[in-house]
Amino acid sequence: MESFWEKLVRPIMMLAPMADVTDAAFRRVIAQYGKPDVLWTEFCSADGLWHTRVKHGVPDAENALMDDLAFHVSERPIVAQFFTADPAMMEYAAGVASELGFDGVDINMGCPDRTVEARGAGAALMKDHGLAREIIRAAKRGAGRLPVSVKTRIGYARDEVATWLPVLLAEDLAAVTLHARTRKEMSLVPARWEHVAEAVRLRDAMGVSTVILGNGDVRDLADAQARVDASHADGAMLGRAIFGNPWCFNRDVRVEDVPFAERFRVMLEHARLFEQLLPRKRFAVMRRHFKAYASNFHGAAELRAALMKTESSDEAEEVVRAAGFHW
Repeated sequence: MESFWEKLVRPIMMLAPMADVTDAAFRRVIAQYGKPDVLWTEFCSADGLWHTRVKHGVPDAENALMDDLAFHVSERPIVAQFFTADPAMMEYAAGVASELGFDGVDINMGCPDRTVEARGAGAALMKDHGLAREIIRAAKRGAGRLPVSVKTRIGYARDEVATWLPVLLAEDLAAVTLHARTRKEMSLVPARWEHVAEAVRLRDAMGVSTVILGNGDVRDLADAQARVDASHADGAMLGRAIFGNPWCFNRDVRVEDVPFAERFRVMLEHARLFEQLLPRKRFAVMRRHFKAYASNFHGAAELRAALMKTESSDEAEEVVRAAGFHW
């Protein structure tokens, strides 16, 4: 059965999965104002999903992890991303993604978070190729007909593309997203997209059809196109470029041309969706977005400071209107 990956027009432009950023509320806003070719959920703990739903029997309507996996039809195609070091947990989570109607399953093998790595998951899987293969195969068993992909890095402490990528490609993955830095480098050095080009060459030499996607330091769609052209990747993933800019993937809109009143109207729409769709999340998560929306204008610092004290979308609206912005 043909997967959605094979139907996408190249280059594929995607929004990166980011914890406490690309949640259900933000994705709904992005889908409305500048939809990328593919959306990802925030990464979700496969272990946590099993423990809450199976071991403890938490009803889905009361389960914060299920809030993270909620999506709207406007977001399709959408991929559920999971992390774990336990093949059984991955198989279970992939099965849940299939039941919920996701378009694909992605395995996080690049997250440098210490708590994730301490469990043997995320970037730690780059150090255990055998377990990484088991995790992929388990995801495929659980996902059924859904395509399985991996998001990873060029290596753990050094460049290991030549040894690490073939391990992944041998598992017949639908796609691999390569963050062009090592785990050790975090985001402290410029992304080296020459390694994305190396990954493309390895893919072609192996004669497999896995989609190769690059990630790291992509400023906007024009920059993404230039990096794709240079590396011959199938597409690019944008992350930080989205902060405060729901129009990032909209080729007809430049955020610089959007009046600040309209930016704040969308910000408040985002905040209300956050309250509606994610009732178990602290409003402090939403306030992180306020910092990005309220920037690059005279008086931005004062407005940001006031917004960071708000506890609801109504309070945030009062602050914005008091600052003189109306729509």
